[in-house]
Amino acid sequence: MINGVITKQMRFIPDERGRLMEILRNDEDLFVQFGQVYVTTTYPQVVKAWHFHKKQDDFITCIKGMLKLVLFDDREGSSTRGEVNQFFIGDYNPMVVKVPRLIYHGWKCISEEEALIVNVPTEPYDRQNPDEFRLDPHENNIPYTWERKDG
Repeated sequence: MINGVITKQMRFIPDERGRLMEILRNDEDLFVQFGQVYVTTTYPQVVKAWHFHKKQDDFITCIKGMLKLVLFDDREGSSTRGEVNQFFIGDYNPMVVKVPRLIYHGWKCISEEEALIVNVPTEPYDRQNPDEFRLDPHENNIPYTWERKDG
């Protein structure tokens, strides 16, 4: 696994009223600090990639649908430079993934319905000076393609 990436399996706690699932708590080792919480969606088969942040870590989970979340380490001097991690998260695998700063990341919605994603970054979004450094999702030097892999 890429150095600095942490995952946490989550679980639903059901009762007669419905279900509850904790995503991130400030009393667990995974937690760094709170910047903001936001929800984003991705339509089926759409790729949202690639970018990294210089200042913030992301804590990404998919609360409805399924995502293929992919990370790439291009950090100079990193012991895992060049490594790609792929996580299938969402309805069938509830998980939060900590994406450290400077790690390229992106995802593809692989469910038949729109995916609903919650991110808890460590810094609030700065509209005047966004902490986002982007690459084209398909034409870049990252050794990964978003095509479906059937065998």
